Amino acid sequence: MEPGDTERPRGVSPPRRFRTRIALVALIVVALATVAAGLALARPHSTAIGTGFVVIDTNLAYQGEQAAGTGVVLTSSGEVLTNNHVIRGATTIKVVVPATGRSYTASVVGYDVSEDVALLRASGASNLKTASLGNSSTVKLDVGQSVTAVGNAGGTGRLTSASGTVTGLARAITVNNDQGGSERLTGLIETNAAVRPGDSGGPLLNAGGQVVGMDTAASVGYGGQQSATHDGYAIPITKALSIAEQIQSGDVSATVHVGGTAFLGVEVAANRYEGSGAVVASVVPGSPADAAGLIPDDLITSFGGHAISSPAGLTAIVMTQQPGTPISATYVDQTGAAQTTTVTLASGPPQ
Repeated sequence: MEPGDTERPRGVSPPRRFRTRIALVALIVVALATVAAGLALARPHSTAIGTGFVVIDTNLAYQGEQAAGTGVVLTSSGEVLTNNHVIRGATTIKVVVPATGRSYTASVVGYDVSEDVALLRASGASNLKTASLGNSSTVKLDVGQSVTAVGNAGGTGRLTSASGTVTGLARAITVNNDQGGSERLTGLIETNAAVRPGDSGGPLLNAGGQVVGMDTAASVGYGGQQSATHDGYAIPITKALSIAEQIQSGDVSATVHVGGTAFLGVEVAANRYEGSGAVVASVVPGSPADAAGLIPDDLITSFGGHAISSPAGLTAIVMTQQPGTPISATYVDQTGAAQTTTVTLASGPPQ
């Protein structure tokens, strides 16, 4: 990040954008392929057959956006596996069962930003059909094997599918995220199935209808004859389930967040002068930061007793806190005077 660039730390509100986006396949540009702008894939999707899959709709109120994705039902009582980027920034989440039309308000049980995995719980759900999961210890996956990617292509609310084959295993890619940064994902299944926006979090099925992966990213490129080529990437289901189990057990780590997400309510930028600290670029009205008296151009130098060297440092501290926690913050105001205030963190959208 260059001095003066803006960063939106976790637990910190991004600026408003008044448009609709379809969250998905990791908003996607991958480093392993030559990509074209956008995700215009030529292969049509057909109606998918199967149970244990849901579509996900989210409202991103702080961004003035909506997003859509897909999920895999793990338990009949409503635990749903999806990608973290599907629910990132969501203020409300709705899970819809296409086969019945039933919809449920969902809460976030936990998520792993680095592995792009999230676990949701559909409130009041019961007797849901669960997905058939293919454990890697009993289901072998080989290059050339037929697979089907099931999703919510285009965010229409209907389950769709795209057929293909496995073209690679243990792949590593770099994806662009919706916050202007990039993330490195490893150990992925690569396919030539035409995954599209809205398919994120959906299952990758083997020929027996078992879930062997969770669709998470895609790329589109063009060959010498301008013919479209594409690659889809899925997280192996065994890996995704191990993270879900860690979340279920409440085992918090440096990458796994469990429970509510603390919310400060500022957008911050790097300090262009001395290089340390996090400059307040904007404050969400009515937020904890607003109530504590923080205003634009204040320089946050310490938070919770930890020195802040960069916006990313503030991110890390906020993410370790729980909503309702009072935190001491030290900052330098516009006159150059050092100030100390107490911020009581609120509950905010997942990051």
